[in-house]
Amino acid sequence: MWNEPSDGIPLSADPTAATPAPAVVESVEPGSIGEELGFQPGDRLIAINGVRPRDLIDLRMLCGEEELCLEVEDPDGSLHQIELEKEADDGLGLGFTEALFDGLRQCTNRCPFCFIDQQPPGRRSSLYLKDDDYRLSFLYGSYLTLTNLTTTDWERIQRQRLSPLFVSVHATEPSLRQRLLLNERAGQILEQLAWFQERRLQIHAQVVVCPGINDGEALLRTLDDLASFGGGEWPAVLSVAVVPVGLTRFRPEGDGLVPVDPAMARRTIHAVEPLQQQFMQRFGSRWAWLSDEWYLMAGLPLPERFSYEDLPQQENGVGSIRAFLEELDGATRELPTRRSRPATLSWVVGSLVGPSLAPVVQRLRQVDGLNLQLQALPSPYWGCEQVVTGLLTGQDLLDGLGGRELGERVLIPSVMLRQGQQVFLDDLTLDEVQQRLQRSLEVVGGAADVVAACLHEPAADD
Repeated sequence: MWNEPSDGIPLSADPTAATPAPAVVESVEPGSIGEELGFQPGDRLIAINGVRPRDLIDLRMLCGEEELCLEVEDPDGSLHQIELEKEADDGLGLGFTEALFDGLRQCTNRCPFCFIDQQPPGRRSSLYLKDDDYRLSFLYGSYLTLTNLTTTDWERIQRQRLSPLFVSVHATEPSLRQRLLLNERAGQILEQLAWFQERRLQIHAQVVVCPGINDGEALLRTLDDLASFGGGEWPAVLSVAVVPVGLTRFRPEGDGLVPVDPAMARRTIHAVEPLQQQFMQRFGSRWAWLSDEWYLMAGLPLPERFSYEDLPQQENGVGSIRAFLEELDGATRELPTRRSRPATLSWVVGSLVGPSLAPVVQRLRQVDGLNLQLQALPSPYWGCEQVVTGLLTGQDLLDGLGGRELGERVLIPSVMLRQGQQVFLDDLTLDEVQQRLQRSLEVVGGAADVVAACLHEPAADD
């Protein structure tokens, strides 16, 4: 193991050692330092002050210096050195094609409930990448298990203060966590949490609950163990999300897993909610939250918005529907009484969330001339009658919408498509689905987009 520098890898390092690839520029912010320097998409940033950044974390830290010497390669292969002075807080205004320049850290676990292993073969390669990279956890909030970290990784987390990270715990009892992850290193989780606590570093945790394995008493023990790291002036565990396991028809045979049913969902809710009151007394926060799916599967009302506090686990499905409903309430507070041109539209959502959205649809339908149809679809593709919107595929739309009266336009949430591309999880494109349905599909983002799409009236010649 080499004596690793504080940030990145010096250009003078051993030329036989693996070095990070250059950072490829994807975008240049107008009016930025990068634009003034003449950066263009396709340029390759090789080094900053003689150091190759391994990822966006290194790059941002290296750019914190006031005096910079940039080594840049043009798309035609020409090399340039650019020297500049700037304020320490000023960035370059460059966006890059990748966050990691030295490769993705792959997962070394073999969790039987891993969604990656519950997909059919033959789809785009990115769907089968098992990300377990602490840098993506820090940058984007993706979950990792801590089982593939080297001594150098732990040193870097401490040195660069990469906190908070998002950690999939699942269970704190060592042998049970080893069983869940099928990894001997998984049993070190309590020691690892103590490491974070000693260094005043923090995590957000998640527990994916598998019926008959880490539910019931095992779940209560896990939450109790995690709570021992949740107090004090600088808690190591900032929050916990309790999430039900998701199973598809493509999962391996004999995996020993069973799906969550309504009765089990209700038992889990009744077990965790009283703990939230205890945590409120101990920490001044409910601290541990159940994801929305528990309530939807149990047929129970979602908790009120205030109970989710500042939504620390919203990206993990905790309070996301309640937050969306709150946004819809705001977006529909002042609606016109009528449309000048009547219109029929369809709004596609997952079957699991359809009942929660029905009241808002009724409110919108009070606009005279607006006939909004809520299309709450199951997923034959995954073999799931109850599914969240983000897992609906192009084939699910074809199966669920074919033959229905859809109106002039069909609104589909952007969470159904790959970020930045018009491709569904099953590799069907938006254009392919539109052509086969013979309907225009309009991609909508947040609540304001949905309401705007419902109220938009095209010009007569559109």
